[in-house]
Amino acid sequence: MIFLGLTGCALPNQTARLTNYDFGPGPLTTAPSDRRAPLPALLLAEVQASPALGGNAMLYRLLYADAQQLQPYALARWSMPPADLLRQRLADTLGQRRTLLGPDAGTAAGLATGTASPATLRLTLEEFSQLFDSPQQSRGLLRLRATLSQGGPGGEQVLAQRSFIVQRPAPSADAPGGVRALRAATEAAAEELLAWLAQNGQ
Repeated sequence: MIFLGLTGCALPNQTARLTNYDFGPGPLTTAPSDRRAPLPALLLAEVQASPALGGNAMLYRLLYADAQQLQPYALARWSMPPADLLRQRLADTLGQRRTLLGPDAGTAAGLATGTASPATLRLTLEEFSQLFDSPQQSRGLLRLRATLSQGGPGGEQVLAQRSFIVQRPAPSADAPGGVRALRAATEAAAEELLAWLAQNGQ
């Protein structure tokens, strides 16, 4: 009976409401002082996304029926596009030990100090959906491509590029379960990004 929960329109329901979800309030207390030397400043560009992820729809796939069909929940959606949710959570994680700059700040910062521009992290969100292996079992899938680059006299140079694929099980086969799974996948991806940046001197 998974279709009833996903579509939300199998039976008339006067009390049915559209529900907006995000990843929660984020940090609620100030992080303890870190005595280690701060990491280099990093420019975090706006996260790009595939066209299917351009809106606020919460998407799922029924792998046991038709894996090629990406479908939206009828009565659940994200409070903002997934790319913005991802950038917000990554900024919380990456900003704990470094200065994060906005999309237009890197060149200005370099010109003002006479130093090289900070490295730029560009992210493309390729998949952000709940996968149903059966009507009772699902998981959240996040697929992300990261590109690290730095500006110089000859233009911007790509330093490294990597794809990340992170999956986390959903505690329930419904929209709230998908939210928790995708939040966990996003947090895991942030930790993998931290390790990858460290490997590349950032």
